[in-house]
Amino acid sequence: MNDLFTLLDEIQTIARNGLLFADNLYDRERYEKLMSAAEREYSQALELPLDGMRERFQKELGYITPKLGADAAIFNEHNEILLQDRADGSGWCLPCGWVEPNEKPAQAAIRETREETGLEVEVVRFVGIFSRHANSGYGPHSMIAIVHLCEVIGGEMCLSHEGLGLRYWPMDAVQRWHANHQRLAQAALDCRLAGDSWQAVSD
Repeated sequence: MNDLFTLLDEIQTIARNGLLFADNLYDRERYEKLMSAAEREYSQALELPLDGMRERFQKELGYITPKLGADAAIFNEHNEILLQDRADGSGWCLPCGWVEPNEKPAQAAIRETREETGLEVEVVRFVGIFSRHANSGYGPHSMIAIVHLCEVIGGEMCLSHEGLGLRYWPMDAVQRWHANHQRLAQAALDCRLAGDSWQAVSD
């Protein structure tokens, strides 16, 4: 299945970028057929309605690039990290979400933390950039995560509709991490301990 998602990710990227630039009617028809084939395969593999897949793709305009996410790493005085138990059952994750148009990754990390935890934070340090390919087993698309070390400056911790639980965890006590978030969390802890000597990760 992971290999299928890698293939489909490449096919739909070629098709959509082709439709963006093609000025020949026959080329456009070929790219549209390629896109339709990818939509059908996505629909079957993800068990989602075909119309829903088409609507999802149509919302994305311009040249097709990996999705961009922002993550906030927040620790308490015991170096325990704040994690949310995702409502979709995929495990414990850092406060995170997609970067919106005209929004900086640091702003997205602050916003997502507020929405998911009720806490107000400020960015302390840039942890790094982490890539995740479509064949990683965590989703059908390639993505890039921008991780920031953050500090709580206000608000009250409360659970949102996106989570089943919210708490600070010792790093070695988390039984089920979401996707690659253990890697993100460990890098953030290393960043916290290193202080000003930290060199951002590019993975």
